[in-house]
This record gives sequence, structure tokens and C-alpha cells, in this order.
Amino acid sequence: MIIPWQELENETLNNLIESFVLREGTDYGEHERTLEQKVEDVRRQLKSGEVVLVWSELHETINLMPRGQIRTGHEEM
Repeated sequence: MIIPWQELENETLNNLIESFVLREGTDYGEHERTLEQKVEDVRRQLKSGEVVLVWSELHETINLMPRGQIRTGHEEM
């Protein structure tokens, strides 16, 4: 189920994004980016709709996923 990020408290959303960024371990190329920059990148992607917050009832977890990876028919859009 997609969770509307706009309905979360700013601190909660920030904690979710930070947790996601820290566990992803993404390589950003030649120039290392700060945690704040990475968090802002993800926040921008949420605002644009490229990325969504998804609650998994099966795993009882919340995750950020590219909108294109959401399975239609199994997840609420």
C-alpha cells in the first residue's frame, strides 16, 4: 500500500529517508555526497512522484520504491 508522504510529520519522513539512504550504500560516482544531500535528493524524488513510500503488510515494513516498480493489482496506487 502506498503511504502519502505528505501526511507524515516532517521528522518522521526525514528519519525514514535517512534510514533508507544509510542502508542503500549507493555509489554516487567521483564526488561523494553528504547525508543531507542524499536525503534532499530522495525528498525531491518523493515530491516529483518518481519515488513512493510503500507499506508491506507481509513484512510489516515501510520502504521507498521507484513508482515504476510497484506491482499493479497488488499495491494501491
